[in-house]
Amino acid sequence: MTTSPPPIDPFSSADLGPLKLRNRFVKAATFEGLTRETVVSDRLVEFHRQIAAGGIAMTTVAYCAVSPEGSTDGSTLLLRQEAVPGLTRLADVVHAEGALVSAQIGHAGLVANPAATGLPSIGPTRQLNPLAMRRSLAASEDEIARITQAFADGARYVADAGFDAVEVHLGHGYLLSSFLSPKLNTRTDRWGGSLENRARFPRQVLAAVREAAGERMAVTAKLNMSDGVPGGFWLDESVEVARWLEQDGTVDALELTGGSSLENPMYYFRGEAPVAEMAQIMPRPIRRAFKLVGGHFLHSYPFEEGYFLPYARQFRAALHLPLILLGGVGSMATVRQAMDDGFEFVAMGRALLREPDLVQQWQAGQDQDSLCIHCNKCMPTIYGGTHCVLVPRDERLGR
Repeated sequence: MTTSPPPIDPFSSADLGPLKLRNRFVKAATFEGLTRETVVSDRLVEFHRQIAAGGIAMTTVAYCAVSPEGSTDGSTLLLRQEAVPGLTRLADVVHAEGALVSAQIGHAGLVANPAATGLPSIGPTRQLNPLAMRRSLAASEDEIARITQAFADGARYVADAGFDAVEVHLGHGYLLSSFLSPKLNTRTDRWGGSLENRARFPRQVLAAVREAAGERMAVTAKLNMSDGVPGGFWLDESVEVARWLEQDGTVDALELTGGSSLENPMYYFRGEAPVAEMAQIMPRPIRRAFKLVGGHFLHSYPFEEGYFLPYARQFRAALHLPLILLGGVGSMATVRQAMDDGFEFVAMGRALLREPDLVQQWQAGQDQDSLCIHCNKCMPTIYGGTHCVLVPRDERLGR
């Protein structure tokens, strides 16, 4: 008679590549809006210190651009030598609280706003960038090689700063995600067409990052399961790409996500669509228009606990690789369900903006659900310091 293995304790330690995490909780990458000078600020350090002190095993710094045109709006952290001292200070502070720290590195591609960066946006093919009403450039062979090297260099900067892990962004319509998309990538050369060709650039980048990271750091990837748009990247292809990444041996875990910052951002947020609040942070000429038509861009999806779990189970059934469940994790019931389903880790974002010490509360035996109400009014705050609008100013992350 066989017996089922005992359920995983979410508060037990776990291996992630060469790392030992103190529990199974990861702070998901949520752009902090605290790097106006494109380097680490005191507020960014305090933001992640509070998260680390709240009991999380590993916090993720986001978003770290590997090149100037790869920034979303010109104010994201830019990985270069000048950024290393600040990153080192941040890592030291997080480590002092008993947690580990990861950097989400990426290239925004079509999501970049060239009006803000002062540089053309780059995608798989030339197309209109609606953020600036300009046409993007199609990445050339030389640019693909340059950007691949930029990812490797970015991983080295992060390693030099004493970070424990690096997360490569393959989701949300960013550059590597757009190459995977059959809708956005209509190239006819070796970088487009078949799934194998569309996956070539992301796989090349991950191989370069893996080599640059060395044996001390863990390498993870944030992979879209679905773009959430007709004709986009979807489960059948995504599962196959995940299998290839496992075979390549370039990642220690995958964090599974969905949606597109350019085409359907609410697909990965779920809950209320903050149309009026987003309109208020836009330039006056387009504010009124966005209030009228913003609902067509910010679709409203009912919030459900663990909303990505049905899709993510397809990956769990197909892979041996450790998986990080993301999306609507705000209760211990969801965490335990994820562990029972074989997920090694869970990632949380908005719930920790609302309660940075939520993991600590749960570990103390308080099984209440997160206080996050999924209003998504934190979304428009990213340009002045990401925070939950229900948290008093003197208690906010990063203050």
